[in-house]
Amino acid sequence: MKNRGKKVIIETNLPEKWQQRWQEQGFQEPSVIQDKVFQPLAAGESLVGISPTGSGKTLAYLLPVLQQITPKDGNQLLILTSSQELGIQVTEVAKIWAKDLDLTVQPLIGGANVKRQIEKLKAKPEVLVGTPGRVVELMKQKKIKVHQLKTVIFDEADQLFLPGTSELVEEIIKRFSTPLQYAFFSATAEQALPAIEKVVPGIPVIDATKEDRSKGEVHHYYLMYPNRRLVDALRRFAYVEDFQGLVFFNQLQDLGSAEEKLLFHQLRVASLASDQTKELRKLALDLFKQGKIVELLTTDVAARGIDIFELPYVINTEVPLTKESYLHRSGRVGRMGATGNVITIVQENTLPKLKKMARTLDITIEEIFLHGGALHTEQPEKEEFVEHKLEKEPVKSTRKVPTVTQEKPKKKIKKRTKAQKNKGARKRKE
Repeated sequence: MKNRGKKVIIETNLPEKWQQRWQEQGFQEPSVIQDKVFQPLAAGESLVGISPTGSGKTLAYLLPVLQQITPKDGNQLLILTSSQELGIQVTEVAKIWAKDLDLTVQPLIGGANVKRQIEKLKAKPEVLVGTPGRVVELMKQKKIKVHQLKTVIFDEADQLFLPGTSELVEEIIKRFSTPLQYAFFSATAEQALPAIEKVVPGIPVIDATKEDRSKGEVHHYYLMYPNRRLVDALRRFAYVEDFQGLVFFNQLQDLGSAEEKLLFHQLRVASLASDQTKELRKLALDLFKQGKIVELLTTDVAARGIDIFELPYVINTEVPLTKESYLHRSGRVGRMGATGNVITIVQENTLPKLKKMARTLDITIEEIFLHGGALHTEQPEKEEFVEHKLEKEPVKSTRKVPTVTQEKPKKKIKKRTKAQKNKGARKRKE
């Protein structure tokens, strides 16, 4: 029965152009969340959608909602995203599917040129994708036709309702005078339910977490490594065969320091940080997706919504501050059936915290070893350890080299006559 329902969505509920695009994108059948929310959203109902990272939540709301939009009829759909990176990515996906329906998608993301965005709003785009701060700014200037909006999507809802952002979200909601369709999506949206209930009392929750099988095989490891030699560990990772990793830091200043040292060693790394311009962040992400960068250094700014096809590794340079942070970082691998690895660098004093976090998240975590330019699940024998040939920094020998002490040559003593010896004494008397 369930399979038949999924078949119906593809064969009868999608336009012919979309059915072709669905096949071109390599999709076989909808994910659980896509299947469960399609009919309610298509009918204009409000809901909360919860499903694991990488389970296709973006298409889960785009496919039913885009079909309800009337072309050339002004601003009708607003998608709020929790970060600039997520906003850029949602915009890219929305443009692909909206184009087939003759719809225009306009990003309203902070960090971009606001005058250019205002100019493009004059063309009355049907779909708006924005970050809360920029959306509030444009609403105050009356550049967004609020009265025309029919649907508002909150992507990564739990982040949007955190202190600092929730005030902006509440200000946006207050500007809606007519009843709208609201949809809230996240892997951990249950945290935001109290705040969501204030917006839409009694809103139905659709949780696909237990049923979802889209998650690929993800292995969780920890690497014991001295904190003072963190950059050395990242250098070694870069030489592991077929390695490409999203490297997470808890603090922005630690990221900057590590990037500077890695670039000094001429490694193909870049950073994705909150203090960069939108253009620099997009460039770094594009280069990483193209495989031109082996390590992309970032903070939790990239932990949500970033979709990198078949990314093999996520590296935590230290234990994440919260279990939610670990969950969303890990969600960058194993997306839509792909396999991946999550490696957290720890020391003896931080390992207990990681293991406790793993128990809370119900994941199995085991030790991994980084030796000889490769990763091992078993500790290699000492004789197996060989420094990787590409590492330029020589290994200092631990052997004690005996110091050779040379005897100083004896000075030749000249024999002097008694008269010569007393010569100086005679001069002093004179």
